[in-house]
Amino acid sequence: MTYTTLTAENRAERTPNLPTNAGDSGRTVRKGRHGTANGVVDSSMSDVAAAASQAGGSNEPADKAARNLDQRLMESGNERPEGDRCPICFDLIELPIDGHSKMMLCCIKLVCNGCDLAARRRGVNDVCPFCRTPQTTDDASKLAMVQKRADKGDALAKSILGEVYYHGKLGLKRDVPRAVELYTEAAELGSMYAHYSLGDIYYTGNGVEQDKARSIRHFQQAAMKGHATSRNNPGIVEHENGNHQLVVQHLMISAKMGFENSLSAIKKMFKEGLATKAQYAEALLGYRDAVEEMKSPLREEAKRLGF
Repeated sequence: MTYTTLTAENRAERTPNLPTNAGDSGRTVRKGRHGTANGVVDSSMSDVAAAASQAGGSNEPADKAARNLDQRLMESGNERPEGDRCPICFDLIELPIDGHSKMMLCCIKLVCNGCDLAARRRGVNDVCPFCRTPQTTDDASKLAMVQKRADKGDALAKSILGEVYYHGKLGLKRDVPRAVELYTEAAELGSMYAHYSLGDIYYTGNGVEQDKARSIRHFQQAAMKGHATSRNNPGIVEHENGNHQLVVQHLMISAKMGFENSLSAIKKMFKEGLATKAQYAEALLGYRDAVEEMKSPLREEAKRLGF
């Protein structure tokens, strides 16, 4: 019997290891959907930036509100949240999380591939390697596990359930309004993944009325909670509306978290004269340090085995 996880072919990029027919620290930015995956500025959202800077209907002048928001964005979310740590080895999981961990639906915990490999070698195949719940493979049982956690107010479980409804997985029909409702509840409970999902949905207008200002606000909330991909997402990058130094600052934060796409973006901006050599060097060193801290012999072996 295999663990009660959402399988690799069903993984989502918005929330760790969730079912999807496309793609809550971190998914990779999808090329061709929101723009490029390299974080290069596109000024197409100049009309949206001012609205996003006054989230919540503030009476502040737009320029002051934007400056205050920029400051909060730079001061918050500089480190990944504790939920991105494997609960067994306590190390941060490499980015993108989808490729380096499994979501255990029984306890809504992300277990890194190294600890998963170690558990299997010890013969732990029929129970969760973390909470030891007996595992199942049928969709109805998996859905019941997630629903139980969501009913108890688990923010990540609600985000997962939203993803299931959004894509019509685990035996459910696709129901976008219900998905948005669940994402919103999860976001209100503090889920950065739910904020990112809502940002993605409102950006594209896929199943809802397109609202780029709302989309940016959700991407910003996700970024301030430590969601690395949101820093690299064009929804954040375009918000800066041509201010390349702010873009670089966003990318520096996520590169130092170990997000390779952000490092690649800074490298490209350096080649184009939009970032300095010192900025690229700092990002590269920070990226290498972050990646090194997340390595372990078991994780490296899991990679070699294609785990």
